[in-house]
Amino acid sequence: MNNTKPYYAVIFTNTRTEQDDGYSKMAELMEELARQQPGFLDFESARDDSLGVTISYWESLQDITNWKANTDHLFAQQKGVSDWYQWYKVRICLVEREYEFRKK
Repeated sequence: MNNTKPYYAVIFTNTRTEQDDGYSKMAELMEELARQQPGFLDFESARDDSLGVTISYWESLQDITNWKANTDHLFAQQKGVSDWYQWYKVRICLVEREYEFRKK
């Protein structure tokens, strides 16, 4: 991702319950659906044995609000609270600049 203007990051940090019960499939579906939303820029995710971090990048706060209100995403959020997460935190941040290193 290489944006020249400020954009937003939604950082979703979580710990999971023991059960999968469709979580992996839903996570794939949510990434595919997010990529189709207006204002979506990119997606990154990492998980170890106890902690997961997913970051989605958006053009505007309104785009984030629209994504949060998406019917399919709302269903996944409800399922997450009832079945898949022991804890989670969401942070919404303005990204003012970025840089990266890549070994060739």
